[in-house]
Amino acid sequence: MDLILKNARLSGSGNDTRDIGISDGKIAALEPNIAGDARIIELGGCLVSPGFVETHIHLDKSCILDRCGNASDLDAAIADVARLKADFTVEDVYSRACRTVEKCILQGTTHMRTHLEVDPAVNLRSFEAVRQVVEDYRWAIDIEICVFPQEGLLNHPGTDELLVEAMRNGADSIGAAPYVDSDPHGQIDRIFELALEYDVDIDMHLDFGTDVEALDLDYVCELTEKFGRGGRVTIGHVTKLAHVSPDRLAASARRMADVGVALTVLPSTDLFLMGRDRAHAHTRGVARAHELLELGMNCSLSTNNVLNPFTPFGDCSLIRMANLNANICHISGIEQTTECFNMITSRSARLMNIGDYGIEVGKSADLAVIDAGSTAEAVAELSPVLMAFKRGRQTMTREPARMHKPEA
Repeated sequence: MDLILKNARLSGSGNDTRDIGISDGKIAALEPNIAGDARIIELGGCLVSPGFVETHIHLDKSCILDRCGNASDLDAAIADVARLKADFTVEDVYSRACRTVEKCILQGTTHMRTHLEVDPAVNLRSFEAVRQVVEDYRWAIDIEICVFPQEGLLNHPGTDELLVEAMRNGADSIGAAPYVDSDPHGQIDRIFELALEYDVDIDMHLDFGTDVEALDLDYVCELTEKFGRGGRVTIGHVTKLAHVSPDRLAASARRMADVGVALTVLPSTDLFLMGRDRAHAHTRGVARAHELLELGMNCSLSTNNVLNPFTPFGDCSLIRMANLNANICHISGIEQTTECFNMITSRSARLMNIGDYGIEVGKSADLAVIDAGSTAEAVAELSPVLMAFKRGRQTMTREPARMHKPEA
């Protein structure tokens, strides 16, 4: 045994605590009073969770707020970044991506899927930079790269060739943004073609807006079923689901659940950008993930953007995203609050098809220690992450806050 975490409180264990024995980067034992000559860390009943999973974040355009104006809507944010990214260098992207990744690590994140823009303006510079970040931070976090055409594909000559080059050079998954393309379904068709050719998962930005006359998710479900890609397709944002009728929401959720399409909700970005088409009675514009879970879907919550025109905020805390989602969607019960936590851990891992995940003997010791007694408490109180471990190696420490009361 290399390490023993004493008196860990696991989700669902009530007041009981167990020790976690770690050997060769794996969880070797889960039982009370593990003995041995290994290094011992006393947790004092703190909650231990699998490391957090960031399913949708943009490292390439994070931390550029100082270069931007105040974006008024989605189109303005896209235009602002389009103006800036022609000047992105490999060194610039690398530096900003490292800053954001380190924030994620300090918040207990151990797995990530980052979406990177690929087009003739930025070429493959962001891809090259983030590939180096993947290698340099492998000691603390596993990062998967998803390349996608933010400004369109069929309407943006040269983008297709760059996507192909990125796939040939090791991109892990492929994404889309069909709502900015001259032929949305044509872009979706091409992304499925590439996913089949390179046998990778799909993760699309989809149905962002308020017009619910047509939902591209219906077409994505059709192709997912046609090509047998269930469990390997994710759609992100889908703010239109916040504006459909309950009956239509239920029908869409059942269809996605049946064919195996998952949803990532981005509470911070969706809340920031939605509702700007109204002078009063602003809508929240965030898909109600907990209702979709009840209908059999898998959903995750994620950060999306950090300190840029799409979201000028962010500390990379997924517990904060879970708490924000609970506030937006009027969640208060322990069971639903716990599901908010699951959407940044176990459900996110399932969405990304991470097999080696969870607190079980034999699984990788990718762990977060949280100053809380339960997962629901962690979400409700925005409890801090005190320690994190990647393959059994401690990657961060945060001292608990202490009161300095006057002496009697």
